[in-house]
Amino acid sequence: MNEDKMKGQWNQISGKAKEKWGQLTDDDMQQIDGKRDQLVGKVQERYGIAKDEAEKQVKDFEDANA
Repeated sequence: MNEDKMKGQWNQISGKAKEKWGQLTDDDMQQIDGKRDQLVGKVQERYGIAKDEAEKQVKDFEDANA
């Protein structure tokens, strides 16, 4: 899923993202607003994981929701 597609479908997939990453808040989701790099950063921040791991999780999420 490219960033344009993610941004266009953000309202539909943001709920799925919150299910996957329960520590993300509604404010986080508004800030992310479909921007992939923002999602990676928030996952990394909230879960205290390396950027590579956050990238992998987001890629897996995108693949599952494409």
